[in-house]
Amino acid sequence: MASSSSSSSSSNLKRNCHVFLSFRGTDVRNNFLGHLYAALDQKGVHTFMDSEELRIGEQISPALMEAIKGSRVAIIVFSKNYAASRWCLEELARIMECKEQRDLKVFPVFYKVEPREVRTPRKSYRKAMATHESKFGKDSQEVKRWEKALRDAGSLSGLEFHEGDEAELIKRIIKELSIHLERTPLHVAKYPVGIDSRVQQVISLLENETGDDDVLMVGLWGPGGIGKTTIAKALYNYIEKDFQGTCFLERVRETSNESNGLVSLQEKLLSQILSHRNLAVYNVDGGITLIRERLCCKKILPVLDDVDRLAQPDALAGGGHWFGQGSRIIVTSRDKHLLTSHGITCVHEAKTLSDDEARDLFCRHAFLDRKKIEIRRDLIDRAVHYANGLPLALQVFGSFLCGRKEPAWESALRNLSKSPDHTINSVLKTSFYGLDDKAREIFLDISCFFKGKRIEYIKEVLDNCGFESTIGIEVLIERSLITNENGYLQMHDLIQLMGKDIVIQECRNDPGQRSRLWLFEDVSDILCGDTVKFVYVNVATYHFSYYTNLKISMEIFCDH
Repeated sequence: MASSSSSSSSSNLKRNCHVFLSFRGTDVRNNFLGHLYAALDQKGVHTFMDSEELRIGEQISPALMEAIKGSRVAIIVFSKNYAASRWCLEELARIMECKEQRDLKVFPVFYKVEPREVRTPRKSYRKAMATHESKFGKDSQEVKRWEKALRDAGSLSGLEFHEGDEAELIKRIIKELSIHLERTPLHVAKYPVGIDSRVQQVISLLENETGDDDVLMVGLWGPGGIGKTTIAKALYNYIEKDFQGTCFLERVRETSNESNGLVSLQEKLLSQILSHRNLAVYNVDGGITLIRERLCCKKILPVLDDVDRLAQPDALAGGGHWFGQGSRIIVTSRDKHLLTSHGITCVHEAKTLSDDEARDLFCRHAFLDRKKIEIRRDLIDRAVHYANGLPLALQVFGSFLCGRKEPAWESALRNLSKSPDHTINSVLKTSFYGLDDKAREIFLDISCFFKGKRIEYIKEVLDNCGFESTIGIEVLIERSLITNENGYLQMHDLIQLMGKDIVIQECRNDPGQRSRLWLFEDVSDILCGDTVKFVYVNVATYHFSYYTNLKISMEIFCDH
């Protein structure tokens, strides 16, 4: 083990280290190791070096295990007395286990020893293992485990150094590391609550759907703010090491709407996967041909995030035959029909957070300081309930309420019940504005009048009003705006609030100028000022009454 270095707490080690250094301090502490660590630090490589003096007891510490698991590369400096330390051997065994289980990159440096001395073992390594056998027994499982780790690690390709300039050796190590560390993991979320379990669900889907050599396209589907992009980023980080080339294309919808947007996305896809910085694409059709020709033999992982038109995946990932065996194409969209139209049969629906997850995420954003302001539990419950498991809403509400006192919480929650948050509303409205005019009308009717009603009843009313409700409702379900729950139409509370807000914005100060009314008070105010006779439509259901061009729910009269 070694002296010096990281004093980070175990909570900060996970996924924070680029490189884990395993070494015997008495051999390399005062020369080679110090220079190597300084060179890595100068290159911005976060390196964990364990301190031999800090070891207590017989077991490898949880903090050390977290450091190994969280690192992307492990450098093992095999020196003359490395195997004499049982701690070094235990550390080595854990590193090799992570290599098998988590695909940790292991890079051995044979410092004044030969690889065969390590793997056979011979010379000082044979002497050290004989000492361990004498202490623990020749048939000890622990000793056998160490021997296997030495054999496996000593068989890996690495760098040898016997005599000469150590600075040159360090340069070679840095050069080799740059290859492994070139791909930078994506930032997933400030607080990735519930993400790991959702990533595992998608991975299970991938494993069940196809063999390792098949090309598979996977869709992540759900409404805005549900966490599709977050899941896609975490999934990308988890599996990207298995591919020859990777690319995460964010905001495909926004970018493709710009001038030459699809062409720029094609260029980015090719340049990231092929590591060509100046690969030019002149038009979409040319880009399609170039992608197929250059990537047909490569095992790649492209992620197309926030797709809303079929032309986008058609231009970027037209079909499985475009790419090499084992490729995985991940596409996120709010439109399930778009995914299936592109031939994606493996579609995972992103779900809202559970109650415990929602509370956890909200509180992480609302109470950053451990010495948090005391807030009544019922106010926290109201905020969490209002977000209804939508990660975006939990994040926005929590951040907005952070540091505020109870009166401000009460005021904010009252305001939110009347008017939706602008940030959340703008995300949700994207799906609404992607609808055609008739689908928009059906959506607004459901938002204002029909949430929680039987589908047959809703269709009967809408059909009698001149709508083609069957296809309209199907489109809304595909766009993640409504759901069919055992024959009843439901929608997320914030999506319903968004729909009602669209109607309110038609004329904020005069309800009579809006297209729909659902509050008794608004209807009563209008009736008191006008005696024009009502024309009842669809008498069989008595759900809509038309007052000039105004839709009014008849149920409000029944309730009052």
